[in-house]
This record gives sequence, structure tokens and C-alpha cells, in this order.
Amino acid sequence: MIETSARLLRLLGLLQSRRAWSAAELAERLGVSTRTVRRDVGRLRGLDYPIDVGLGPDGGYRLAAGATLPPLLLDDEEAVAVAVGLRTAADSGVAGIGETALRALVKLRQLMPHRLRHRMDALRVSAVRAPGPPTVDAGELTAVAAACRDRERLRFDYRSHDGTGSVRLTEPHELVTWGGRWYLVAWDLERADWRTFRLDRLRCRVPIGPRFERRPLPEGDAARFVTGSVARLWPYRATVRLHAPADAEAARRTAVYGQLVPVDDTSCLLHFTADSLHGLAFLLGALEVDFDLVHPPELAGQLLVTADRLRRAATAER
Repeated sequence: MIETSARLLRLLGLLQSRRAWSAAELAERLGVSTRTVRRDVGRLRGLDYPIDVGLGPDGGYRLAAGATLPPLLLDDEEAVAVAVGLRTAADSGVAGIGETALRALVKLRQLMPHRLRHRMDALRVSAVRAPGPPTVDAGELTAVAAACRDRERLRFDYRSHDGTGSVRLTEPHELVTWGGRWYLVAWDLERADWRTFRLDRLRCRVPIGPRFERRPLPEGDAARFVTGSVARLWPYRATVRLHAPADAEAARRTAVYGQLVPVDDTSCLLHFTADSLHGLAFLLGALEVDFDLVHPPELAGQLLVTADRLRRAATAER
């Protein structure tokens, strides 16, 4: 009886780890016959696990979605990863999710064996609350994510950066986080173009639908598209030539500021934007690679002002 129960748990773990299994594959993994696999699947179904049985000689099996959440079997690495994710979610900037994440973390920690609890506690960090980007409603985030996953058209009320309200009908493609904010990359049906929408500024309308076929993204990358869209909102633009090739680690880290353009084996261009000349100089001061200013020429004066301020601070008597 104990051996049968252990085998059922192993079978459940296998069904949770992959979308579908053939009877032969499960039998090989469990070291039993396909007849035993069919009998064990019947036991799990008798315990209300929603297991779909495929047709054909191999009789494929798939764990389907059910009305209730069944026990989830996690290996050691998965359990620690989930715990770290729950810690992060508590301070994710998603409204209403923090307390829920902490409750789930307490339940998970209580069930963990001592060796995993020790590993999880070693990752404990203290979060410092500071003014930052506006929070996103958890319900809106879930609705938008589901529409992206299911490729269903999404209609929502949207407030632009200047406060203007509008109703948008979109084909949602992907969610992106950038600079502490959540963005939706979507095809705007009425404007017949790709657009980026901040999630804290939209409110979904229901019902959602109908389904649509995905369009190819500009540049083939949602994150790069969001970076470019956000950059276009800032009025001050600059270009510098970095003393490193575009594929160098130091250069790749600057891509969060703007767009990298390869030049040759020793340099590349960085195009970026900010809300002021001071903002441009501030970003350049954070670079970890030498650079030459290409444009605009008036930024040189701001760099000198910033450099003088830093020099005075470094040489001041203490």
C-alpha cells in the first residue's frame, strides 16, 4: 500500500511536469507496466484529479485544469524558486498582491523540510519602501495577461500621459516591465499601428474577444519596442560613441538607457533620451565605459558643470 501511494505521487509529479505523456513513457519512468499506469491513472481520477485520456494505442495522458487546485509537487529547486518569487511579489508594485504572496509564502515555508527552509531563510532580504512608479491593479494585470495568452482582443479605457481619456481596441501581444512600470505591447486596431500602453493607466472592459492571429512585432522584440516607445516621449536626445563593441558586456548594460548601434570592432553608438540636459548628463555619469559625445553639442557644457560639481565634492576639506 505504501509502495502504491508513493508511485501515485511520482505519477502525479510526472503529469505536472509536462503537458502530455504516453502510457509507455510513464511506464518506463515508473518501472511498471502500461496496465499498472492505466490503473494508477484511474485511482488519481477517483481522487478528483482531472486527467484527460487520449485515444490511440499509446493512450496519452494529460493533467487538465479542474474546478479546484490539486496539491502541487515541487522538487527542491522549484520550491526554493517559488519561495524567492513570493518574496519578490510582496514588493512587486502590483496592488493587492503583497499580502496574498506573504500568506502563500508562510504556507510554503511551513511545509518545507528543514534543509530547504534553511536555504530559503538564507535568501531573506529587507525591502526599503521608497517613492516609485504607481502600482498596478492585480485584477487588471491578470486580465491583460490572460488576453495576451489566449490571443483575445482587448478593449479598455486609457488615460494618456497628458490626462486625455480614450477607449482603445487592441490585439494584446506581450507584457513588459521597464523602469519599475508594467507596459502592454499591442496592435491598436483603430490606429492600425503598434502601441505601448502603461498598465496603471488602463481599465479593461468586458467581455474580452474575439480571438486573433498574432502579428510579427517590429524589431521582433517586445522589450526593445517598449524601450524605444518610452524613449520617444522624452524631449532631449543624445548620441555618444562608446569605447567598446556592441556585444561587449559593458556596452550591453547601457541598452537599458536607449538603443545600441554597432559601429566597428572597438566601438558602438548609444542613442538615448531624457527629460533635460541634466538628465542626459546624469545617465552618462552612470556608464561604466568611456565615451565620446556625438550629439547635441550643448550637452558638453552640462557635462562640464556636472564634472565641476563632482570634483568640488571630491576635493572638499573634511
